[in-house]
Amino acid sequence: MAALPNDRIIGYRLRAHGLVERADPDALPTAAGRCGIQDSPPGSALLALHARVTGVAPGTLDARLDDRALLRTWCMRGAPFVIPVDGAAVFTAGVLPGTEAAVRHFLLGLGPALDDLGMSADGAVAAVAVRTTTVLSGRRLAIGPLGAEVAEAMTAELSPAQRSVWTADGPWSAGQSLGEGVVHFCLRILTLRGLVCFAPREDDTAPFVLVEEWLGHPLPGPDGDDARAELVRRYLRCYGPSTKADFAAWLGVRAGDAGLWWNLVESDLERVETQAGRAWVHADDLESLRTAADPAGTRLLPPRDPYTRARDRSVIVAPEHHRAVWRTVGEPGTVLIDGRIAGTWRPRKHGKRLTLTITPFAPLSARARRAVTHEAEQVGTLRGAASTEVAIDS
Repeated sequence: MAALPNDRIIGYRLRAHGLVERADPDALPTAAGRCGIQDSPPGSALLALHARVTGVAPGTLDARLDDRALLRTWCMRGAPFVIPVDGAAVFTAGVLPGTEAAVRHFLLGLGPALDDLGMSADGAVAAVAVRTTTVLSGRRLAIGPLGAEVAEAMTAELSPAQRSVWTADGPWSAGQSLGEGVVHFCLRILTLRGLVCFAPREDDTAPFVLVEEWLGHPLPGPDGDDARAELVRRYLRCYGPSTKADFAAWLGVRAGDAGLWWNLVESDLERVETQAGRAWVHADDLESLRTAADPAGTRLLPPRDPYTRARDRSVIVAPEHHRAVWRTVGEPGTVLIDGRIAGTWRPRKHGKRLTLTITPFAPLSARARRAVTHEAEQVGTLRGAASTEVAIDS
């Protein structure tokens, strides 16, 4: 069997991500629900939605959060995401690790503190859940005050030995007790359990609220294995053909733990050969993969856009450009031209003036320069700039 060319996979994925043609404004929740929209660094979700939906304005995201069409919460890899309220459980309950070891891996860095306290991850999360429900009832609290109040409320329940560890300085942040840090970690699981989520930002902070108070009802959608199976299907629709190991990395669990999700849909998967090796696609998506066409159009994708979260990076970006696109700190946005990642972009704001520096991987045609400039001006508007200057590195 001949290997699928990367061009075919790129065309398929771009259509699955909604990057071939912008959708109508009323399809914005659908765009967010394809595979979730990561909202870090702050502002990335708005730009990612603009790349997929027409009519996105500076206040669009907050408006859709306020009208409860969208929800901001922690999910894959413990990162903040924007997801649709309808079916939100796919990205919460569907992400929830199923074992003690898997929870500890998802919450990397928490294990030693739990060992010092003599607590299991499940036990710590359950205790934090009880106090969080009480402390947060009828309120909105940023993670600092919430963590401090919950940690203080839990102190009386601990043994003297545990209390000594709990109240000591923690290893994660200066001036933060170990107990507060444990609460912060546990909140990541409580978002997946549908107990808490983020309210719209206030003064550059994202306060937590109780989900049932915010929405007026529990998170809708499938639960347990149904949510996990649907999450795999959405992953494969956006990132297929793929492997179980790549799915695990996207999700934030160990490859050995990914069977909890992958095995639920394994009988529905079709094996294909790619230039990178053997991979799998959901049977429902096989025809779309076979008939994918070369896309056209220009987009400025934000840092950590869903499209660039693919784990098989060499499919969408030549290896010699990987270091420019994916950085541990200070990741740039990417320039998408006619289906190809053609460069990177970085913003610099001075008051109300925004400068976008475009660094292409190869010289741009006059048509591409005009398209990139047009997109950059729209990005400037979304970032609140009165004027936008575009500098294209030669």
